[in-house]
Amino acid sequence: MSRRVFEAKGAKSVGPYSHAVEAGELVFLSGQTPVNAETGELVKGGIKEQTAQCFRNLFAVLEASGLTPDDVMKVNVFLTDMRNFTEMNEVYAAHFSEPFPARTTVAVLGLPLGAEVEIEMVAKRP
Repeated sequence: MSRRVFEAKGAKSVGPYSHAVEAGELVFLSGQTPVNAETGELVKGGIKEQTAQCFRNLFAVLEASGLTPDDVMKVNVFLTDMRNFTEMNEVYAAHFSEPFPARTTVAVLGLPLGAEVEIEMVAKRP
C-alpha cells in the first residue's frame, strides 16, 4: 500500500519522516517542535512562544492536507517539564474551539534540538 503524504512549506522536518500521512479518513500529523521553518532554528522565548510555533507548524501541515483545526480529533503534547503545563495549556486553548479535541499530555526526558515542547495530531476528513 502506498502512502499519501502531505508536506508543508511552513514546517520543517528534522528527520526522515513525512509531515502527515493519510489513512482513509484519518490524517496523522507528525510531531512538530518549535522550529522556525525560515531559519531552521528553535524560536526564542519560553514555553508560550515555543507552543505557539508548534501550532504554526502544525496548522501549516493541516492546511497542506486540506484540513482545519476543527478537523483535529486527537492531540498529543510532550513537555520536558510539567511545570510548563499551565502556560502551554493557555496557548493550546487559544488554538481550538469547543468541543476540544481529545488530548494526552506527557512529560518526556528530552526532545529534538533541545525543544521544551512537541505536539502531534490526528485529524479526520469531514
